[in-house]
Amino acid sequence: MGADFFKLLGGVSIARSRRQIKHFYAEEMDRIGQFPTRHQPNNRYPLTDLEDELSYKSLSEQIERFALSIYRPSSYVTSEEAKKRLADEKKKLRFNQADRERFLIGMIRVNFLKRLESSAHSLTETLKRTIGKIDDLLEKIDRYGQNLLLDERADSLPDDDEDDEEFQINRARTPYHLRELDLPRWKKDLLKDKKTLEAVYERVSIITPERDGKLREIKAHIRDRAQHPTTDKDGRINRKLLVFSTFKDTVEYLYENLTDLASELGLNMAMVSGDVTRTTSGANNFNAILTNFAPRAHGQTNSTDEIDLLLATDCISEGQNLQDCDTVLNYDIHWNPVRIIQRFGRIDRIGSRNHSVRMINYWPTKDMEVYLRLQSRVQARMALADATASGDDDPLNEDPSEQIQMELNFRDEQLKKMHEEVLDLDELSDGVVMSDFTLDYFFAQLLRYLEQNKAELEAMPYGAYAVTDGEGDTPQPGVIFFLRQRNASTDKREKRASPIHPYYAVYIRDNEYIRYGCANARQVLELFESVALGKTEPLQKLCDQFDRETQNGQDMDHYDKLLKAVIAHIGGEDRATQIRQLGIQGQRDFRLPAKSEKPGNADFDLITWLIIAKA
Repeated sequence: MGADFFKLLGGVSIARSRRQIKHFYAEEMDRIGQFPTRHQPNNRYPLTDLEDELSYKSLSEQIERFALSIYRPSSYVTSEEAKKRLADEKKKLRFNQADRERFLIGMIRVNFLKRLESSAHSLTETLKRTIGKIDDLLEKIDRYGQNLLLDERADSLPDDDEDDEEFQINRARTPYHLRELDLPRWKKDLLKDKKTLEAVYERVSIITPERDGKLREIKAHIRDRAQHPTTDKDGRINRKLLVFSTFKDTVEYLYENLTDLASELGLNMAMVSGDVTRTTSGANNFNAILTNFAPRAHGQTNSTDEIDLLLATDCISEGQNLQDCDTVLNYDIHWNPVRIIQRFGRIDRIGSRNHSVRMINYWPTKDMEVYLRLQSRVQARMALADATASGDDDPLNEDPSEQIQMELNFRDEQLKKMHEEVLDLDELSDGVVMSDFTLDYFFAQLLRYLEQNKAELEAMPYGAYAVTDGEGDTPQPGVIFFLRQRNASTDKREKRASPIHPYYAVYIRDNEYIRYGCANARQVLELFESVALGKTEPLQKLCDQFDRETQNGQDMDHYDKLLKAVIAHIGGEDRATQIRQLGIQGQRDFRLPAKSEKPGNADFDLITWLIIAKA
């Protein structure tokens, strides 16, 4: 890896968990301040409908039954030419337009479900837009049937939730002309869908602000917060509240319906949602609003436009320092626990002047088993549909449903834990994050070595190796392999198990047991350092032993076997990582690679390897 790689990575990989900061930066914490104390989460279960005429469970089950034929024109193809395109695409890619549509509908159902959890207003807005799209398509079909419309594509694009990357949908054009479809049958199903959606719309639209239980709950909390504020370490009164929602519709709804209350209580209020900002105090732009909400965190000591109540989507869930505030309220629960932790991380920061920080969660139901069952049914169904849509009888050489269910079960467990405590990022396994590995120490050493020995390293061939022993807690005999994947994808959406992809570091014992896998780069590097640091000359006794065992390098069967086991491990770990993204990334064209696409021995370069031996 070149020095430029480490310089770039060092400039961006600065995330740390609480545990890591306390462990590695204890002296600095004594100087700049400690973390605030975390309170146990305050879990609330406000009714969606104060008159209790709407059932979350029954509405969720009704949403699961949405056919949404507007988004599956492939089901109505009659043209032989279009059928051939579908078949050819399936044969070539093992995933065609019909599969994409099935996946898309699964994502839209999840979107409806999450909007129901967020607010009745958010769901009605989406239902209204979807009904409008059906009306537009029905009109297009009628005009085409009356020869009033030249043949056009049967476009029917869904709504994107641009504030939630996990629900973003690829806006590809539908590849069919109206003449290629069974329009009478499609029209019949569209009318049926419209009737179903209108029935749900009528049920949900009765929830006016006056009978919105969640809105009443947050109003009561804001009033209590204003009347009973906390006091920070400097004696300043703190009435600040940071409210998160996944959806822009909900944030705008809250802003409209909390303005009068904020004015009554003398609170300045603002909202940020992507490129939409509104405020009752100060300049109406993203940076000004965040500065006015947390002036001291931004180095402003005499703010005259200080904001007390901030409503936001997850556009500010990462990277922003808002530690002037000591309370986060999750108006809805994001289905990815990492997002909840990132939201709380805006206020749970080292050096905070607050004695403590707290998180309030609004859950749609007290029965967590019901909640998780309703949520995971849709996720699992569309993930499994996507996994099996490859057309390969055994795409993973194992049962993908088992791994998918394990991942969903893990997320369920984290959501349950959030009832009792605030978790850290390093307590979750939701893909690779740099804070899990603390690689900066090694990057700094490697960067210095690269700069000092550039010519020597550039001249060194791939496959260079050495033999070493261990000291102290001697590791068992084995090999540390460093590999690089050839022609690795640069698509950042494709998650990989290794935090240093396309490079992989693995420690395998002589009995083929993977002690530290490719996801454990830090542990591999620590082991490498412990057995090699300071050894600048060959260990002649071990080198002679290696030569005898391998007949001077002529018999490398044992090490070939270990290397093949490592490459098989890498393929399995990468597949497991990709499975965790099924139905979660929101990518309409995502597919699980077939077993024929699994990287093999010829797809990797052996950069270097270190043999750990015993005399």
